[in-house]
Amino acid sequence: MDARQEELRRRLGELGFDDVRFAVLSSGRDDGLRAWLDAGMQGEMGWMERSAAKRIDPQLVLPGARSVIMLGVSYAGRTAGAGEGRPTWARYALNEDYHDTIKPALVAAGRVIEELFGVGERDYRYYVDTGPVLERGWAARAGIGFVGKNAMLISRRHGNWLLLAAILTTVELAGDEPIRKKVANTAPARAGDVGLLCGKCTRCLDACPTDAFARPGVVDARRCVSYQTIENKGVIPRELRAGIGRRIYGCDVCLEVCPWNRFAQEGRKLLLAARGEIAELGLGEILALTPGRFAEVFRRTPIKRVKLGGLLRNACIVAGNSGEVSLLPQLLQLAGTHELALVRAHAVWAVFRLGGGAGLAAARAAETDANVRAEYAAEDAPVT
Repeated sequence: MDARQEELRRRLGELGFDDVRFAVLSSGRDDGLRAWLDAGMQGEMGWMERSAAKRIDPQLVLPGARSVIMLGVSYAGRTAGAGEGRPTWARYALNEDYHDTIKPALVAAGRVIEELFGVGERDYRYYVDTGPVLERGWAARAGIGFVGKNAMLISRRHGNWLLLAAILTTVELAGDEPIRKKVANTAPARAGDVGLLCGKCTRCLDACPTDAFARPGVVDARRCVSYQTIENKGVIPRELRAGIGRRIYGCDVCLEVCPWNRFAQEGRKLLLAARGEIAELGLGEILALTPGRFAEVFRRTPIKRVKLGGLLRNACIVAGNSGEVSLLPQLLQLAGTHELALVRAHAVWAVFRLGGGAGLAAARAAETDANVRAEYAAEDAPVT
């Protein structure tokens, strides 16, 4: 391997990346993307369909691209457990937005590439989980980890807790060896095969609270708690709400139960900025959020993506699942007076879950929004 490439690896590690590996780019490998899209499992994530061709063919992203540098940032060791009266957050969300905190290191990485290989800014493109790149597939081919039955990249060093970034470049780099598994009496299994080192384990599939796995390694986003609480901007289907439990933003269940986490080393955290105080927020505090308070508490975090209305929607579901009748006054107020029908609809559901439906008579009579009225109607429907 070229000495410059090893120097590149070393210097990118110094920038704060916990894993740095390389793969040779090729076109036409979609890692099941097209079949997933054809089945409609992307839900309302229309950008996945619009960017599919670029994800499959890196040349459409960067003409002349030869290599991809896959970078990992570990957030192993961070916890987001719910205490009494508190919801559960996806672990990565208890940091400032990693898209923002990792980007400066990618800018610096680009300068290193320019210095070592004598190229310019047009010879590379970098992305932090938002560009038209099949990050998990390339990370598996670069040997950072393997794609597990939970459809996540699983690293033998970092477990399931790895954020990915990618740099496409026209520089020709030698590919690192992917993880391979020797199979008795056969050739080695291909790198990237789903569940390569999962064996017979199905803990992730069995633990999913909303049965979101269409099959091992394939998530139907429409049933996924993360999709519903983050990407879905509308009404969350009634049949999924109980499964959401206390999860207010994202879901780590299929990651948490993975046995490979036993070997996870805590990351250096050089490219993350912890916001652990968010985990201390009680449900009552969240239900009482105003626009100003929301902006103050969640600025620079990924949670700002769902906006105040989305977070209140999620909080109403968590409240309805909590059994905490002390939340009824706040929920009744949201159901009757909140300006967003999205919030009122989920507050109505939560009020009925907590047995306070009788207090909604006046709000019900005044309600005009179809989605909110549908929630009332559903409560009138006989149980079958």
